[in-house]
Amino acid sequence: MQTFKVDGMTCGGCVRGVTNAIQRIDPNSKVEVDLETKTVKVESVLPSLEIIDAITNAGFEARTAH
Repeated sequence: MQTFKVDGMTCGGCVRGVTNAIQRIDPNSKVEVDLETKTVKVESVLPSLEIIDAITNAGFEARTAH
């Protein structure tokens, strides 16, 4: 499971946008979004950079969480 910090998420629409962006590039991915902590956990075979690119292209700032 990969964890990302995603800035700019403020509502359920943002959660759907981030989830859809990731599942467009990996339909089998499992995505868990915590709006309160601005954390997105992704179970995917894709490398983290591809997931970050997808989130960024959806209009949010994303980075790996440590």
